[in-house]
Amino acid sequence: MADDEDTTGVAKQKGSKQTKRAPRYFDESSVKASTSDKHETNKPLERKSEDKKKKSGKKRASAPHSDHVDRKRGKETWDSDEEKDPFPGEAPIKEEALARYTRGEVNKIKIRAKTAGPKLERKTMEKKFHLAAQQAARAELLLGEDHGYLEASDDEDTSQLSQTDIADVVDISAAQKHFDLKLDKFGPYRMNYTRNGRFLVIAGRRGHVAALDWMSKKLLCEINVLEGVHDVKWLHVETMFAVAQQRWTYIYDHQGVELHCLKKFNNVLKMEFLPYHFLLATASSTGFLQYLDVSLGKELAAFNVKQGCLNVMTQNPQNAVVHLGHANGTVTLWSPNVKEPLAKLLSHVTAVRSIAVDKTGTYMATSGQDRYMKVFDIRALKPLQVYRMSAGAGQLAFSQTGLVAAALGNVVEVYKDCCSNVAEKPYLTHRLRNNITGLQFCPYEDVLGVGHQDGFTSLLIPGAGEANFDAFENNPYQTKKQRRDYEVKMLLEKIQPEMIGLDPGGVGQVSQLTAQEVEKREQEAIQKKFEPAKKKKGRSKSLKTVQRTKGVEEEWRRMKVRQKMREEEEKRKKQQKDHKKKEKWGSALDRFQKKEN
Repeated sequence: MADDEDTTGVAKQKGSKQTKRAPRYFDESSVKASTSDKHETNKPLERKSEDKKKKSGKKRASAPHSDHVDRKRGKETWDSDEEKDPFPGEAPIKEEALARYTRGEVNKIKIRAKTAGPKLERKTMEKKFHLAAQQAARAELLLGEDHGYLEASDDEDTSQLSQTDIADVVDISAAQKHFDLKLDKFGPYRMNYTRNGRFLVIAGRRGHVAALDWMSKKLLCEINVLEGVHDVKWLHVETMFAVAQQRWTYIYDHQGVELHCLKKFNNVLKMEFLPYHFLLATASSTGFLQYLDVSLGKELAAFNVKQGCLNVMTQNPQNAVVHLGHANGTVTLWSPNVKEPLAKLLSHVTAVRSIAVDKTGTYMATSGQDRYMKVFDIRALKPLQVYRMSAGAGQLAFSQTGLVAAALGNVVEVYKDCCSNVAEKPYLTHRLRNNITGLQFCPYEDVLGVGHQDGFTSLLIPGAGEANFDAFENNPYQTKKQRRDYEVKMLLEKIQPEMIGLDPGGVGQVSQLTAQEVEKREQEAIQKKFEPAKKKKGRSKSLKTVQRTKGVEEEWRRMKVRQKMREEEEKRKKQQKDHKKKEKWGSALDRFQKKEN
């Protein structure tokens, strides 16, 4: 029996696996421990089995403290000063990297609350924002890609490099992104990329519309609408796009099937889609700015701009404000919540030809017939840089990295660092055969799409696209299931159009107005809203108009007084009713009171 017990003990010891921690580069004792373990394993197995019998006869010893070191099992802790971590604490973060992800300064507005709940909530939210910024800054190590630019030597100039020279130097996959579609029968062409930069839709002035996966050159659909086309835009996903035709606006799917005909949106020249609000903004030749809610299929707002034909339009991707350019040289900023422009800016002496806004919503570039290109700071509405061009730029476009592309007739010029600094010469240039009618940088790619009279051309612009993309925001390689889930998520996170304004961060602020200030604002609003109607036979004189306005104000004051008196009367009646009820039935605690003899 003893032999059997010995054999079973050996079998158990062989079957059990010992887990050991890998030695660290700063740990010298781990090497010694590993060598001692090797020597101990070479001892005869019988002695180990006998030791195990002796231990089994004794009481179970208490587990060693976590601070001690068990050399035989390979477990080590930081007991001695020699084995301490040489890099204690969290990894340091560079201030430059942390500043890129911070969401502004700490809110210093005092909260007037009786309890400490709102203050604690604000502190926890600020801690979450700070933690998110730190994690994003630390995660930059995982972003291996980085956008690079062309760098020329002292005796060379990057603007003299042609597209053939660039395509010969880059790899095969990048060289395939430079191509030319010759479609000289239905031009000139307008074009638009999806938000993830995967799909492209082009539309010719003579009715030709085509959608394709431009990376794999796979055609999705190709139709002819048999009438003129002014503009084309993708909607929230790559399965639907809107086409502004000669008479009405139509919505098609990716197979070319007509889904909707928007007869209220007629004579449209330009379109912009606001992805986070599901709004399609259109500008017509009759001078109307209209908004369509794509998720509901209803017209949200329609304004008469009263500036004539609207053929210059763009959007601010930061706050979803629409920018319109007019023939008198002004640029107006619009929101669907206000019937008047949020701001008006005189940018040129002559008519405005094109407008572009960068992705941060800080800079706006405009071009006019006076051959000037100006860069404005939208926050202060002041010009930063003024450039004299060889010709009036008919098209402008911003890239994700801040490059500016300008179409001067049949020449494309790309400028680098032209907003904060003065650009003395263009970064790249390219000449085409015909005039350019469409210009847009492809997101997350070093590609510039150009629409012209003879079709479409894809140009290579090194350093134009963002090197690292967020797959939860825009994924160029998403599957069909991911696209469906993404569409549902966008609908659930849809932002209401009431939040569109020049300052989107002011929505979450706390109002500090007193009751007197609120009442004063209401009175001013009533005075502005009430305009006495014009009457005949001398009843619209200034005295009569003032008297009628004062009568309306007095009636409004009486209404407020009546409402306040009614509330006080209801409160008094409720108190009397509770008092009578208490006298009749008494309180539940009356039985504990001492009765007088």
